[in-house]
Amino acid sequence: MAENLSLNNFDWDAYEANAQGAKNEAEIAKYDGSLSAIKENEVVEGTVVSVNKREVEVNVGFKSNGFIAASEFRYNPDLKPGDKVEVYIQTQEDKNGQLVLSHKEARAAQAWDRVNEACDKQEIVQGYIKCRTKGGMIVDVLGMEAFLPGSQIDIRPIRDYDQFVGKTMEFKIVKINPEFRNVVVSHKALIEAELEAQKKEIVSKLEKGQVLEGTVKNITNYGVFIDLGGVDGLIHITDLSWGRVSDPKEIVQLDQKINVVILDFDEDKKRIALGLKQLTPHPWDALDANLKVGDKIKGKVVVMTDYGAFVEVAEGVEGLVHVSEMSWSQHLRSANDYLKVGQEVECVILTLDRADRKMSLGIKQLKADPWETIETKYAVGTRHFAKVRNFTGFGVFVELEEGVEGLIHISDLSWTKKIKHPNEFTSIGAQIEVIVLDIDKENRRLSLGHKQLEDNPWEELEAKFAIDTIVTGKVLEISDKGATILLEEGVEGFCPTRHLQKEDKSPVAVGDELDVKILEFNRDAKRILVSHLRTWEERKEAPAKEAKAEKKEAAPELPKVEKTTLGDIDVLANLKASMEAEAKPAKKAPAKKAAAKKEAAKDAE
Repeated sequence: MAENLSLNNFDWDAYEANAQGAKNEAEIAKYDGSLSAIKENEVVEGTVVSVNKREVEVNVGFKSNGFIAASEFRYNPDLKPGDKVEVYIQTQEDKNGQLVLSHKEARAAQAWDRVNEACDKQEIVQGYIKCRTKGGMIVDVLGMEAFLPGSQIDIRPIRDYDQFVGKTMEFKIVKINPEFRNVVVSHKALIEAELEAQKKEIVSKLEKGQVLEGTVKNITNYGVFIDLGGVDGLIHITDLSWGRVSDPKEIVQLDQKINVVILDFDEDKKRIALGLKQLTPHPWDALDANLKVGDKIKGKVVVMTDYGAFVEVAEGVEGLVHVSEMSWSQHLRSANDYLKVGQEVECVILTLDRADRKMSLGIKQLKADPWETIETKYAVGTRHFAKVRNFTGFGVFVELEEGVEGLIHISDLSWTKKIKHPNEFTSIGAQIEVIVLDIDKENRRLSLGHKQLEDNPWEELEAKFAIDTIVTGKVLEISDKGATILLEEGVEGFCPTRHLQKEDKSPVAVGDELDVKILEFNRDAKRILVSHLRTWEERKEAPAKEAKAEKKEAAPELPKVEKTTLGDIDVLANLKASMEAEAKPAKKAPAKKAAAKKEAAKDAE
């Protein structure tokens, strides 16, 4: 009865509720145990569930999947469902109850260790080229930014870096700087080993004279590099064409496919010399067989040197025009005075050697040699105008026409003017009238004169400037030995230093006008010696000379006597003594004059 009462009083609702709650807790505990034990701010491995352009769904064994932006997987364009990826747990549940993951942070957290491990093991890693930078590219490798030098992108020179941006490529880590955490990668290093083996195989099959197809890889100012399929060869600029080439770009372009011939190669250094012009016949072999010495031929100047010009008369066929064959002129000039590069010219063949493939040409031979008729056109005594070409210490070289030059000796420039250097008389390029004095046809020389165009004025000057004549002159120049005095236009005299002394002892200056006395006139030597000292000295001596002359005129006449007495003897004795005293100075005068002449000659020296 009591037992029935306890059953009747049992709270079945409460029991049922407790039983159900226990069951739920057990199930919850069992479910929670089936989930992965993940913690925030840690890296775990997840499985890709789905991939689209915007995001990647990843299952990390949590109660919900996480979503990661697709941009974090740009380095791996082949990502697909089922792939295992590392993710970083940012938060288990955001405000929307969503699991927040990051693949980028997961990679970054372990990037430095992985990069060092990959470098130590020489592993090949994948990287995403993010952008260009100075000298190369920035690459995302294992979650770190690495530098890819431009020279390490490919074995071939890269002309367009932008074509690699956004691409995923394989790289080898070649350098790490622990201090600054800098990483340098290379794509070129991955293919060099393969190419090295390929090069050996190609070089082993090379033969001189073999013709191969290649691609123009690089163009320099000295030649063209050709890619022969893994090994490079060089066509030197001289082997591009039989003609002269100033710029290889005139012949080939980048990436052009061309046939080349093997000229030489070095298996050890793997250097291959290639030729392009050798695929065509030599132009000398195609040169007109009828050409001979003396024929006229046209061509274009291709190269200029100091000694001559190279003229291309046919493609690949050149001849030298030596500077001496450009003009009949004997005047030394540069070839650039006659010709310029690119100029079209007509020449005469002087020598032709087909065996040695050499040809010499001449231009002056197109005109007659002016020296053949020199005696007729420039006969002795004829007058002409000439152009001053050059000076020497002894004269002036002038050109009457191209190929005809002559010399005016410095002594034949002026009758009267003392010329120390020809540049005092004329200038380079000036026109000057000359007269032909002599012809040396064998040595192609003309002796010319300028002063001979006028009569010799020294015959008239001899009378005008006689010895002891006093004239007025102007001081032109003063030196240690004396002064040059301008006596009249074109006539100069020389006054020795001791004859320059002024009466007031003041110094003589250039431009002073002085009275001078002619001491010497030498027509043959064209020399006039003068003195200023004598003019004022003689002026002072004049009164004394006049007194002597008057005294002589006043001397008593001798008395006329018929018979001599003793007194007469005394008078005669006195008269004799007086006459002898007056006669003594007269006898000394010639000696004094001779001494003065000797002194003047000494001053002239």
